[in-house]
Amino acid sequence: MIKRIHKYIFLVCIFTISCNPFAPSLDNDYSDINSIFGDQTTVEGLFQNFKYAYSMKDTLMYGKLLDNNFVFVYRDYDKGIDVSWGRTEEMLITHRLFKVSQTSEIVWNNIFFMEGDSTNLNVVRNFNLSIIFNANDIYRVDGKVNLVLSRSNSDNLWKITNWRDESNY
Repeated sequence: MIKRIHKYIFLVCIFTISCNPFAPSLDNDYSDINSIFGDQTTVEGLFQNFKYAYSMKDTLMYGKLLDNNFVFVYRDYDKGIDVSWGRTEEMLITHRLFKVSQTSEIVWNNIFFMEGDSTNLNVVRNFNLSIIFNANDIYRVDGKVNLVLSRSNSDNLWKITNWRDESNY
């Protein structure tokens, strides 16, 4: 009888170690990671990462898009002045937006203008932004950004140094 119990325990241990359905093995195949994140050494990769950051409400990824000297500018049409802020304020505002919204999504449309070289670019592009705070509070914007992108050399990642919102609300 004791031999049978030992044999049973041995078989259970072997089965548990080799095939535990409650502890599956880790998937070490990272081949799909490039389909999620863009190659930020390209302009399209930067925009893909921007889209990912908004869709997943990922402030870490969003922060990787912005240069340390980042400046955001928009026109306050009521006051007739330009309003601006830096990277710290932008990260705080975006964090709060991601925190209070249920979902956010940005769709990048046509690039109207792109001029520059391998280290500095000016890109003007249309976008559609949807932010859902709740079922009765949905914010949609069809707008245009005028971005200045820069990097120290052509092997580095593109970063947004200046963002001028040219949307008309």
